[in-house]
Order: sequence, then structure tokens, then C-alpha cells
Amino acid sequence: MFKKIIKGGHKKLSKSDSIDGSLHGYGLPGSGHPVLGTNSSVVVNYASRPGHNAKSSNPCPRTTLPPMFAVEPLPLFKDVAVSDRQNLFLRKLQICCFRLDFSNTLKLVREKEIKRQTLLELVDFIQAGSGKITERCQEEMIKMVVVNIFRCLPPASHENTGQEAKDPEDEEPYLEPSWPHLQLVYELLLRYIVSSDTDTKVAKKYIDHTFVSKLIDLFGSEDPREREYLKMILHRIYGKFMVHRPLIRKAINNIFYRFIYETQRHSGIGELLEILGSIIHGFTLPMKEEHKLFLVRVLIPLHKPKAVSTYHQQLSYCVVQFVEKDYKLADKVIRGLLKYWPMINCQKEVLFLGELEEVLEATQTAEFQRCIVPLFRQIARCLNSAHFQVSERALFLWNNEHIVGLIAHNRRVILPIIFEALERNIQHHWNEDIHGLTANVLKMFLEMDAELFDECEARFAEKKAKARDLEEQREMIWKKLAERGGDHMVTV
Repeated sequence: MFKKIIKGGHKKLSKSDSIDGSLHGYGLPGSGHPVLGTNSSVVVNYASRPGHNAKSSNPCPRTTLPPMFAVEPLPLFKDVAVSDRQNLFLRKLQICCFRLDFSNTLKLVREKEIKRQTLLELVDFIQAGSGKITERCQEEMIKMVVVNIFRCLPPASHENTGQEAKDPEDEEPYLEPSWPHLQLVYELLLRYIVSSDTDTKVAKKYIDHTFVSKLIDLFGSEDPREREYLKMILHRIYGKFMVHRPLIRKAINNIFYRFIYETQRHSGIGELLEILGSIIHGFTLPMKEEHKLFLVRVLIPLHKPKAVSTYHQQLSYCVVQFVEKDYKLADKVIRGLLKYWPMINCQKEVLFLGELEEVLEATQTAEFQRCIVPLFRQIARCLNSAHFQVSERALFLWNNEHIVGLIAHNRRVILPIIFEALERNIQHHWNEDIHGLTANVLKMFLEMDAELFDECEARFAEKKAKARDLEEQREMIWKKLAERGGDHMVTV
């Protein structure tokens, strides 16, 4: 029995169990088998392999290099015949199908440099337009891109650390250690998409819905360099692949919903809004209901999160684009801003006032009249803000000719609302610059309509006199109460 077991242990390998790169996914991308010999496409030489026979479903491995290997550099494209360049392209892709460990800068230095140089050559080859690459080359190139860029992102700095979440503006951005390779992979993908030689009908087989969805998920990366490349690539995909447009808009919407109503944490909101700004710019009239709902349900609520300052510039641009496209939306936008107006965050108020000015600049008289009362009640509160920047920014609205024209046309409604706030600034505000700006605004109203100005001034004086009388009455009552209390005091 023991002899049988010993003999069984020396069983000869069958043909299917023989050394085959496809068992481990290290063969030529897409081939499933390595090509052996000095003139072959093998670039990874192994000293040993584990002896299992499970075939890899993915021709490009998603792991780092196996143990005991050597990566050999390949010849340059210019050094081979034109007919051999497509095959060389595939062989170069094979080298780049390995993800290397960048946690240790002293590890695999030679292999990292070979991969970097190979990626540079691939980028140059696509950019130079040396020839239309075959469909197989396109397929294997996208597989290589998938292996390199689609990965588990590290946890954000505020996650799983046990520390309190910091202000996003104060956090140091995380920089991806493998960026020397990632940048070139993104550059290759970008060059491929923008190339005039790229056939959209062929490319959309590989840049499919799954690919685009995973690409959008990568906007959660904390590395701003990566998000910048993703922004350019996704924008190009939106422009070139019409079939993906509804998916892209829906996926971005879902990220925004999750950000607004659940996490209030996402690194790529600004970049996604930049893409949307360009998309909104291309909307045709009459605007679809879907787009109007996006404005009301997504863009306006995006003013609520604490981190709005990190993406407000892009958000403001998107909102203003809507109003410029369809001026009838101005009333909804202004009321939306008033709904989410900050109460105690002065820096946020300054941002809102800046956006409000841009929206008002694109607003017509009819829409302006619908929201005059709530709008100027809020502006009056801003005029009296103890924070001089808020008060100053509100007073700067009168430097805009279009807004002054709207105010002049509706002065009989507006001046009675804000006159008291302007007078309080003159009498009580601590900042001298605010006094000067307020005086200029009052002078402007006086020149617009002296009669109305006098009426408002008389009302303010009357209101002030009544307030003084009430204050005197209150003091008299307190004195009487104090006297009565003194008469009934019991001394011990």
C-alpha cells in the first residue's frame, strides 16, 4: 500500500497539466497561451510555477507580479517593421498588465521603470497615429487599462481612523503612490478616446456601461491629479459615445443624492459639476423636464452641505447656466437659494451673495417681481450683518447696472423693505467702509425717487419715535414694580 502511494506521488503530468502560462493568466493578453522561444512574445521568464490547472478567466492578472520572475524590455516601435508593430503593441501591453507594489520604493525598481517606459511608448504610439490599431489590440488595451485603474480605493482620511472629521478644506490631499504608472495609463486611455482613428462603433464594445460606471466610481479618489484625468476622460466619453449619456447623467445624479442626503463626503463633487457645467451648456430649448428636475432636486440642495465652499464655483456656474438657458427658472433658483441660506456661516453667506448677483444678472423683470419681498428681506439682514464682508458684499449688488435697473423699476416695493437696514448701518455699524457704501446706496435711491425717499424716511422716524416711547413706558413700569417691591421688603 505504501509503495502504491509513493508511485502515485510521481505521477506523470498530463498534456493539460503541462507548463502553460494561461493557467496563471501570465500569457499574452487575450491569447491564453504563452509563446516560447527566442523569437516569441514572452517577456516574463519564470523559474518556477505552482502546479494547479485552473484556467484564468481574465487574461490580464489583477495582482502583482508572481515570485521569481524577470521582466525583459522590448524593442522600440521604430526598430521593428511596420507589419510587426501590432504584435509588438500586444507584447508591450502584456508587460503593463501587472500592478506593482509601490508601498516600498526600493522594491522592484527595475520592473517599475520598464513598465513606465513601456507605457510611455504606448502613449506615443497612439498619439503619433502611426497606424490604425486592430480591434484585438483595442480590446487588449482596454483590458490592460481595467487591470490598472479599477482598484479598491484606500479609505478616506476621515474613515476608520477614530478621529473627528476635519474640514475638507483643511485636509491634506492623499497622493496615490502608483501615480507614475497610473498617469500614463490614464493618458493612454485619453489619447485613445480622442484619437480620430478610434472607431466609436468598435470602441463602445469595450468602453461599455460597466466600464463607464466603474470609471465614475473612481471620482471618489482623494488624489486631485487622478480626478483631473477622470474629468477629462469622462467628458470625452460623454461627447463621443451618445449611448452612454443617460447612464452618465444618472450615475452622477446618484452620487450627488448620496452626498446630499447620506454621507456629505465625496472628493469628486467639484470635478463632476465641471462636467455637468459643460453638459448643461449644450442643452437645447425647450428644456426637458428631466433637466429641470435635476436643477430642483440636485443642484439647489447641493448648497446645503457644510463643504459647499469646496465646489461652490462649479455649482454656481451650473446654476447660472440654467437661468441663462431658460430665464423662467430664475424664480425657482432664487427661492431655492433663500431656502438654504446660511444662518451663522459668514463665509458661506459671501459665496451665496456672489452667486445671487450672477443669477440676478440673468433674471428678467417678470421673474424678479415674483420673489422681490423674500429676496430683499434677506438682503436687508445681510446689510446689517456684523461681519463686514457680508454687509460689503450685499452693498456691492448696487454696483451692477442690470440689478440697479431691476431695483429702480421696482423701487416702491424694495426701498420700504431695506430703508431701515440702510439707516441702521449709517447710525450703528462699526466699519467705516460700510458707512461709505451705505451712504452711496441711499444717495442712489434719493436720486431715483426723492418723494419716495422722504416717505420712507418719515416712516422710519415715526417708527423710531414709537420705539422710543415704548422703551420709556417699559422703564416706567419697571420703576413702579421696583418701588412696590421696596415697600413690601421684610428686614431681618
